[in-house]
Amino acid sequence: MKRRSFLRGAAAVMPAAAVPELLLAEALGQAAAPGSGELHVVGASEDRFGHARSLGFSTFYFKVSGADTGGRLFLMEHQQMKVGGGPNVHLHWNQDEWFYVIEGEVAFVVGEQRLRLRAGESMLAPRKVPHTFSAVGPASARMMIGFCPAGKMEQYFLEKGDPNAPVRSAAFYELEDVGPSPFWKA
Repeated sequence: MKRRSFLRGAAAVMPAAAVPELLLAEALGQAAAPGSGELHVVGASEDRFGHARSLGFSTFYFKVSGADTGGRLFLMEHQQMKVGGGPNVHLHWNQDEWFYVIEGEVAFVVGEQRLRLRAGESMLAPRKVPHTFSAVGPASARMMIGFCPAGKMEQYFLEKGDPNAPVRSAAFYELEDVGPSPFWKA
């Protein structure tokens, strides 16, 4: 594969903030942590490891594991998000979080901004900026979410969906819980 084709392909699937970081590392000749080196095809509404996970407000499927990318990227699909649900307002200390709405409509609060995205639209929530989201409108929504770098986000979703996992603070996952979501219904 030619270098230019590779870079175009990488830019198409990675959060915008990841591309300059990867290009800079390549330009400086720095070796990134190796990924798995294997090809993985994951179908729609399928999980990279064969089973869905849930936090109550949505079902999610891992698409690209941090192990696949040497820790540079973690991608997952959120599906059937309940209207009036979503996570607490939170921020990531070390990860940019990218959102791409596949279907439905999703409302976001990012810092002081409120916005709505529809199918085909995306945005990047920068690290250290509080944010949350929820499906809005008459139906549930589906979106891709990417974390760059992967950090401990994959571990977070694995452990939060497992009642037998150790109880850890948000700080362990390099997260800060800022408060309740403004989208929660009373």
